This record gives sequence, structure tokens and C-alpha cells, in this order.
Amino acid sequence: MVLGLGSAEHGTGHWWAQRITAAALIPLGLWFAISVLGLPVADYGAVRSWLAQPLNSSLMVLLAVSVLHHSQLGIQVVVEDYVHDDSLKAITLTFSRFLHIVLAVAAIYALLSISFGFAT
Repeated sequence: MVLGLGSAEHGTGHWWAQRITAAALIPLGLWFAISVLGLPVADYGAVRSWLAQPLNSSLMVLLAVSVLHHSQLGIQVVVEDYVHDDSLKAITLTFSRFLHIVLAVAAIYALLSISFGFAT
């Protein structure tokens, strides 16, 4: 019996977004690991010159955004499944989304500051 509690299609987009970010994290994670291990030294100057290359800084921004979006989606699923109080669920989901947005902005700002040489 269908109770008319809403469309089941909402979860499909969420499911696909999680799978797409997970799939994107595989090549981005491999690229990051190989690139970092390939640096001659792990000091600020080497990382800064590595991030100054447009391809590296662009891929780092994509990696940061993908990790944070994937994290936000995963936390949302856990909260929706295991937090049963509606007001606590709403507060937790709002806080999680806000925190992930703040972290994404901070990560992008830090990466671009380092890559353009604003941070010394």
C-alpha cells in the first residue's frame, strides 16, 4: 500500500551524487598521492611552486570540493538514518551543510592564496 509520503526519486539524485564524487575521488586521489610523492622535498617552497602550476591548483580545488561534497553527502545519510528527533535532525543537517561550505571556501581560499603567492 502506498501512503503518499513523497517521491522516492529524491534519494536517486543523492545516490548518484555520492557515486559520482566517489568515482571522481579515485583518479584525483591517485593523482594527488603520486604528485606529492614525486616532489623533491616537502617544504613550503616546493609545494608552492607545484601549486603555482595551473593544472595542479585546478585539480587540488576539484579534489577539495569533491572530498567535502562527498563527506557532506555521507554525513547527511548517517544523520537521516540514525537521528530520529526531527528538530535535532534539522539542526544537525543545517550545521553540517554550513560547516562543509565554510570548509570548502577556506580550502579554496588557502589553495589559491598559496598558488598565487599571496601567502608567504
